Amino acid sequence: MILNENWKLRDFNVDEARDLEVASPEYIDYFWMTTKVPGDVHTTLIERGIIEDPFYGHNDQKCRWVEEKVWWYRTVFTWNEKIDAEERMELIFEGLDTFATVYLNGVELGSTDNMFISHAFEVTRELKKGKNVLAVKFDPVQLHAKDKIQYYWSGFSKKRIWTRKAQSHYGWDWGPRLVCAGIWKDVHLVKRRHAYVESVFARTVEITDKEAAVDVTVEARAFERDKAYSAHVHLYDASGNEVAAASCLLDRSSGLVQDGAICANGLSGEVTLQVPNPTLWWTHDLGDPYLYHLKVTLHSDDEAVDVHEERLGIRTLELIRRDEKGDHAFTFVLNGVKLFAKGANWIPIDSFIAAVPDTRYRNLIKMAKDANMNMLRVWGGGIYERDVFYDECDRLGLLVWQDFMFACALYPDYNRNFMNNVRREIEQVVKRLRSRTCLALWCGNNENDWLYEALYSSGEIPHPFYGEKIYHELMPALLETLDPTRLYWPSSPYGGNDHNSREEGDTHNWQVWHGNIEPRVFGEPQVQDYSVEGLSFKKFKGDTTKFASEFGMHASSNRYTLQLNIPESQFYWGSEEMMYRNKDIHHPKGILLMEGYTGSPSNIEEYMNYSMLTQAEGLKYGIEHYRRNKPETSGALFWQLNDCWPGTSWSVIDYYGLPKAAYHYSRKFFAPVLLTADHDAGQEFKLWALNDRIQSYEDTIRLAVYKMDGTVVFERSFDLTVPGNSKMQVIALTETELTNGEEASNLVCVVSSTSGATEENFIYLRDYKDMCFEQAQLRVEVNKDEAVIRVTTDRVARMVKLELDVEWLVLSDNFFDLLPGQVKEIRVAQSEGKSIPWETLRVSALNATVYSEVDNQL
Repeated sequence: MILNENWKLRDFNVDEARDLEVASPEYIDYFWMTTKVPGDVHTTLIERGIIEDPFYGHNDQKCRWVEEKVWWYRTVFTWNEKIDAEERMELIFEGLDTFATVYLNGVELGSTDNMFISHAFEVTRELKKGKNVLAVKFDPVQLHAKDKIQYYWSGFSKKRIWTRKAQSHYGWDWGPRLVCAGIWKDVHLVKRRHAYVESVFARTVEITDKEAAVDVTVEARAFERDKAYSAHVHLYDASGNEVAAASCLLDRSSGLVQDGAICANGLSGEVTLQVPNPTLWWTHDLGDPYLYHLKVTLHSDDEAVDVHEERLGIRTLELIRRDEKGDHAFTFVLNGVKLFAKGANWIPIDSFIAAVPDTRYRNLIKMAKDANMNMLRVWGGGIYERDVFYDECDRLGLLVWQDFMFACALYPDYNRNFMNNVRREIEQVVKRLRSRTCLALWCGNNENDWLYEALYSSGEIPHPFYGEKIYHELMPALLETLDPTRLYWPSSPYGGNDHNSREEGDTHNWQVWHGNIEPRVFGEPQVQDYSVEGLSFKKFKGDTTKFASEFGMHASSNRYTLQLNIPESQFYWGSEEMMYRNKDIHHPKGILLMEGYTGSPSNIEEYMNYSMLTQAEGLKYGIEHYRRNKPETSGALFWQLNDCWPGTSWSVIDYYGLPKAAYHYSRKFFAPVLLTADHDAGQEFKLWALNDRIQSYEDTIRLAVYKMDGTVVFERSFDLTVPGNSKMQVIALTETELTNGEEASNLVCVVSSTSGATEENFIYLRDYKDMCFEQAQLRVEVNKDEAVIRVTTDRVARMVKLELDVEWLVLSDNFFDLLPGQVKEIRVAQSEGKSIPWETLRVSALNATVYSEVDNQL
């Protein structure tokens, strides 16, 4: 029974009312607000018009009072079922954010202090036939943190280290402070008969040519000691045909398991399924992410009392730390195939996570797949994601690097209550996620080891490394028992003489954007170079990392997103409202990056265009370098995929699901087959072909150099064969050979596949600010019936941009370059099926006047 209906909400001042009075069934709540569950307080207040949209202007400052109040939820539900002597009732909250006390019919069931886990209460005796009143009180976090030590190093907030809730609720350098509270996941009333399945852990242990062995561990909780319990395990293929089955008796080796009033005997058992001729699960770029259906039925004597079902992919996955030569490596190996991890970091999908529909998750993860990503990193300052996130990654074939939720801070690992809370969190999260096919790695924290050592060496942190016991003692010990199938990695970055060393482990490249001067070694201070050269994305070229798990640079959100959230009078470059969109305190970084590549913007239009182009070209420069460095470098996960609010950040998709230029670039630079050039101004032009597929790549590729009017000044074709999962340098040319006597600033190089195996790669021999583009005239044709836009140009058009005033707009391409005579056809759709506002169409390029559908109709 799901208890998500008929909830009401009201605020109280601290100590304004007695808890038992408000929780009482007789309490009058007629005039409380109706609210949604799952949901949160802020979203309810927005819907009722009590607070203004926190994302608009400075409105987030107007609602700071929300986090200072006590908030009560109440609902009434009817229950008339019969309970047998062998049955028990449990009330389960999948997510309470965060300091909550639960009451049923005026009886206090208990309190919670962790947003990340579910909470169960035994209510067999407290339930009544007929009407029942359920009430939940949420304390402001300050009540539980105000008397704690608050001078430890902790980015963005000192109080957050004591609260096991989304750390980014307190604000981050890409999002506002909006400290939420509420029932943020489903509420269930569950009947238990004799026993129930507590956890299932299914994993592939061996794959041969003819058979796969899948171990399935079943853990159950039993209330009756005099019964015999067994698990019956069945595996079905995607068509519903049974392919394997096994049964086992469950033993009582776990002993008493107790959580509050819930007391049970812990049972466990294990079977091995022998699966003939298995179809393997692959990331989508290497094959089909095939999923079987696993069904576990729990029997008490001969009675079936519970069923657990899940999707399961058969695959092997390991992370090798040494290559065949014995050198350091950091390479994921899927079904025996070395993988180059291509993807991005994932932050919370919204500042108000509970209010987000599942469709937004599906849209974003599909966008990641469509951009040729094969891995997402769930960053450690947000949440352990909803089931829909992992469902989609399993289904679409994306691996997941999973951080535990500790980020950029010292955490009080000396405190017994805190550590016990953390242990419960780790145990529950691991059991919940360990059967996920997509899950590739457990990571202890985000940047705590690296930043602690660097800031301690700089004299900025005087304290011991609080939190160390969590990442280096508690987590590895628990994971050794709970999930020995995956590598546990203590932190990101980690490894080497400096936890951000390029010699081993994974790294975060914040030379670009933050200007970190590297390499450094343990004991040296971390210093920055805030200059055009110090922040330049050209720094990527010197990075020989084994695995780049964070790097990136800012870009503006799209015009539609900004205009919806900035007062019209403030919609100009340099306004306070524009600056407020940027939560990174060092605002000049973005200007310095643009100054080095595009030149500094002088108006809002140039800012949107220049920042997007700099981000896109910068990520392209870095990621193509990392991919050319394969196999020494085995992964590139840029920062960041998505946004939690409509701001300026490192994201490549803005809050309303509108891609920035870098998103469309990523589809091209992450393509399994990539034609790329290693070139800097005045240096050799080295043409490479990269093949990440298992199959060999055979093609004829064409390298052509054009003047701005489309005249070809150099052309050459190459027949090549690139074996699976390898690379080759095709040719090296001097600039003189390539330009044929023309000025490099007047030319564009285009590398293309004659078979269409990969998209064209436009390569400019000079930075944008040093190029000499000619004014282009765009011709635009719109076919609304076919939802197609066709664009042509009379001169090379740089970064052709299509805009339509609608969120979650899907364009087959955007922010592309176009040669004279080419016809570019762009397919148009909207993810949620909304109509396309064709009258708002604008098509522009950096060197072309704007085409407007409105102007065209006049």
